[in-house]
Amino acid sequence: MTELVFVFWYWWVIALILLVVEIMAPGFFFLWMAISGFVTGALAFLIPAIGMNVQILVFSVLSVVTILAWKLYGKKHPIESDHPLLNQRGIQYMGRVFSLYEPIKNGQGKIKVDDSIWKVQGEDCDITTRVKVIAVRGTVFEVEKVD
Repeated sequence: MTELVFVFWYWWVIALILLVVEIMAPGFFFLWMAISGFVTGALAFLIPAIGMNVQILVFSVLSVVTILAWKLYGKKHPIESDHPLLNQRGIQYMGRVFSLYEPIKNGQGKIKVDDSIWKVQGEDCDITTRVKVIAVRGTVFEVEKVD
């Protein structure tokens, strides 16, 4: 039987497909596999006699090594943001003081925060009371009276 010949440009096509997958599903996972595919294709171009088994081994090892290297780099150098609480909306309001939207009765009430209404739990008080957010439990704020 004849052996399947894996030409160098096949790897470059695979690398391009992996880049497209990376664009569609970002996360820097498929990027490293695409780089490994490009390097394997370059190796197959430079050394045409290299067998398909060796090419697959090189691609696999490079993929694992580059992905692990990226994960280790990411742990040592985490991305810092100027808005670390951007996707934690409730926690952004911790420590802030608000006026009640509805009085707190039986431990439950509401406050208006910017353009939305949030449920609150705390000591019973009338609508003129100002409260401070001290904790967030899901979509409910724990509040205490502010003097």
